[in-house]
Amino acid sequence: MAKRGRKRAAPKGKEEEGGSKAQAESSKPITKAKRPRRVEPKPKPETEYFEDRRNLEDLWQAAFPVGTEWDNMDKLRDINWKFSNLEDAFEEGGVLHGKKVYLFGSTEPQLLNVNGESKVTLIPVVVAVDMPFPPSDKIGIKSVQRVEEDIVPMKQMKMDWIPYVPLENRQGRIEGLKSQIFTLGCTQRRSTLKLLKTERVKQYDYCIPYFQPLEAQDDEEDTVVNILFPIEPPIVCDFDWELDELEDFCKDLIENETLPEDKKDEFKNYVKEQVRERKAAQRQAREARRKMIESMNPEVKAAFENMKLYKFYPVSTPDTPDINSCKVPFINRYYGKAHQVL
Repeated sequence: MAKRGRKRAAPKGKEEEGGSKAQAESSKPITKAKRPRRVEPKPKPETEYFEDRRNLEDLWQAAFPVGTEWDNMDKLRDINWKFSNLEDAFEEGGVLHGKKVYLFGSTEPQLLNVNGESKVTLIPVVVAVDMPFPPSDKIGIKSVQRVEEDIVPMKQMKMDWIPYVPLENRQGRIEGLKSQIFTLGCTQRRSTLKLLKTERVKQYDYCIPYFQPLEAQDDEEDTVVNILFPIEPPIVCDFDWELDELEDFCKDLIENETLPEDKKDEFKNYVKEQVRERKAAQRQAREARRKMIESMNPEVKAAFENMKLYKFYPVSTPDTPDINSCKVPFINRYYGKAHQVL
């Protein structure tokens, strides 16, 4: 009979070791498998669309606003004025298309309704002179305090006709570019105004674009003189040497307690002197014009005779005040009235 083999017992040490190992493994915390984290796709940024810059969009700003006080220059940016009518004038079919043009700016103070509030607002204006050469290289300076204006070279006031370069031509070389548009610019830096005398700074406030027309100006035949009699308070009035009798004129001022009785003779002499100076200035102006016309080249004379003036106001937009009732053809005492207001 075969002998049964006895099962060999495991060594005690190994048995305990295996048991403790199994116990340790069973005591480990059961960790669940982590699900992959869902990544939300980032939203695509919305495409930004920028309005294309127009080729002549800053043309109106290139024309220096002659006669505007330096402190008021920044106020022109308070309103988002648009001059698309000026830009359109240079497009095909426009009144200035293909022409050589000289532009200057100015401002006209008007009482406007701005955001529901009535306030005095400076309206920017651009005048376009259609002629083959600059209308003038001089500027007029006239203030209320001055009886006669000064006519000085533009360069004396750091002004000149500057070629305007459209936006599409500013990336390349512009030396050989033949410009058809010129703007009256000023190179006087505002940062250096504090270094100038007050009288010099004020001259810019009273500048007027000058032009010597072929025909006599209305004021050359005018019989009215502006009186500023230097007493305290000063007497400011107009005297017409054809319509007013000086003796009666003085009597009325005395009765109104404007002129002291003891200043009557002094005032009369002052008025007579102002009249003499005004008549002399008118004679000189007529003589100067006559000589100028006689010596003028026929082509130059023809250019002045055919010169056209266009006055541009800002166009109406939803965010600008209504200025339709403010539009007038008058430019200034030298240029007179525009042939067309746009």
